[in-house]
Amino acid sequence: MYPILFTIPGIDYPISSFGVMMALGFLTAYWLTVRELPSKGINPEVGSTLLMWIMIGGVLGSKLYFAVDMHFRTGEPFASFLLRRDGITWYGGLIGGTLSGMICCYLNGISIRRVMEAAAPSCAVGQSLGRIGCFLVGDDYGKASDLPWAVAFPEGAPPVHHPVHPTQLYEVVWLLPVAAVLHMRRKKSPFLFGEYLIANGAGRVVIETLRLNPKVALGLTEPQWIGIGLVVIGASSWLYFRAQDRREDRSPTDREPARSR
Repeated sequence: MYPILFTIPGIDYPISSFGVMMALGFLTAYWLTVRELPSKGINPEVGSTLLMWIMIGGVLGSKLYFAVDMHFRTGEPFASFLLRRDGITWYGGLIGGTLSGMICCYLNGISIRRVMEAAAPSCAVGQSLGRIGCFLVGDDYGKASDLPWAVAFPEGAPPVHHPVHPTQLYEVVWLLPVAAVLHMRRKKSPFLFGEYLIANGAGRVVIETLRLNPKVALGLTEPQWIGIGLVVIGASSWLYFRAQDRREDRSPTDREPARSR
């Protein structure tokens, strides 16, 4: 593992492997999304504006989620968690990035649905790169394991000196095929982003069984409940847009003529 890649000379500011992978995830997702925008009838020049909104919203959302969650867990001051350099929560980033992206689309008169569909495969790719960053810094690992690929994180957060499940990489192994399937379905799905949410949530529910998060209700952890919520939201939005498309595709001749009275 490589928590710190290098230190900027003169100011001794450390550059973490997670920060680099997170930036790479944002940029890769941006590049893939911009390539897809023309197929949705959207000018790719708006991509840079969307990127800025999503990056700012994603980082703020991830920090706010972490700070609120830790404040209620520990009772320590909210600001102490918000201002820490570490403390990034993926689901907070997903919520914040999605909301800020939707606001950007609304302000610029862009179809929110089409942008979300264009971004769906790239979100899975970007998330997988972020999870590689988690692996490199030794964060979000799983339970003890004697499997051949189990890894110890002596400099992790927190450190662990015995082999554990590298659950960060399990998510990568799940998300990359998800991205490939979403890419193949981009012209077939009624709402591709809904399918991403379903796959994202389902994968987290399963992988979370190998992690160390405390159970909060009905034997499930907080990330598992959020994962279930994503599945519900994704499925509901998928069904809604499928029904909407069918209503729009139905021509007047397909409808039953009104009966005379």
